[in-house]
Amino acid sequence: MNIKRQKNFIDDGRSSDINLKEYFDVIKRRAWIIVVLMLLTTSAGIAYTHFNNTLLYQTSTRIILETEDEDMNTLMVMIKDPIIMDEVKKQLNLEISDEELASKITVDRLDESQVVLISVTDTNPERAANIANSTAQVYKKKIGDILSFEEVQLLSEAKLNPMPINENQSRNLVAAAVFGLIVGVGIVFLLDTLDGTIRSRHEIEEYLDIPVIGSVSTMNRRNTITNKKKKQSSNLEARGEKIDIKQNQTS
Repeated sequence: MNIKRQKNFIDDGRSSDINLKEYFDVIKRRAWIIVVLMLLTTSAGIAYTHFNNTLLYQTSTRIILETEDEDMNTLMVMIKDPIIMDEVKKQLNLEISDEELASKITVDRLDESQVVLISVTDTNPERAANIANSTAQVYKKKIGDILSFEEVQLLSEAKLNPMPINENQSRNLVAAAVFGLIVGVGIVFLLDTLDGTIRSRHEIEEYLDIPVIGSVSTMNRRNTITNKKKKQSSNLEARGEKIDIKQNQTS
C-alpha cells in the first residue's frame, strides 16, 4: 500500500488517488497492535482512576436568618467561626483542625432571601450529612450567646447523598481507550510506511508501470496433498460412461 501512496503523492501530487480500501487493509493487517494498545491504555486509565481519584460527597441543610440585609453577611460569616467549628468537632468526635473542618463547609444565600444554605463536602457521605446538621444546630445555639441573635430557624436537615459529585471514571476510561486507538492507528500507518514489502499484483503494476501476466501460488504440503487426491479421484467421461482414470490405467 505504501508504494502506491508514495507514487501518488511524490510523482503525481494528487491526494484524490488515495484508495480508502488500502487504508482499511493496512489497519486490518495490523489490527492486533491497535487492540493491544487500547487494552493497555484502558487498563492504565482504570488504575489511575482507582488510585488517584478520591470520591467526594456533598449534602446541605437550610436555615432561615430573620434579619435585615446589612446584618446577613455577618451572620453568615459566623457559621464557620472557630467557636462553632470547635463545638461541632466535639459533638462528632472529629480529629481535625478548625480550619480543615471549615474548608469542608460552604455557606450561600439563596436569591437574596433569608434562606441560607450550609453545604458540606467530604469523602464520607454520612459524615458530610452529620457535619451539616451539627453545624446548623450548634450555630443556632451559639449565635444567641455571641451576638444575642435568636431569629434562627432550621428549615431542612441534610440527608445522606450516596452519589459522588466528582464521579468521572467513565469519561476517564473512554478518553484512555480513544487515546489508545489514535496511537495504535498512528503506529500501524507508520509501520506500513516503513515497510517496503510488495503484497499484491496491483502494487507491482503501480510501481513498475507494467502489466502482470501471471503469478505463482504459495505451495505447501497441505495444498500438494489436496491437489494429488483430486487428480486420483477425477473421472473421465467417454461414450456416455464415466471411467476412473486410476482404474483405466491399471487395466
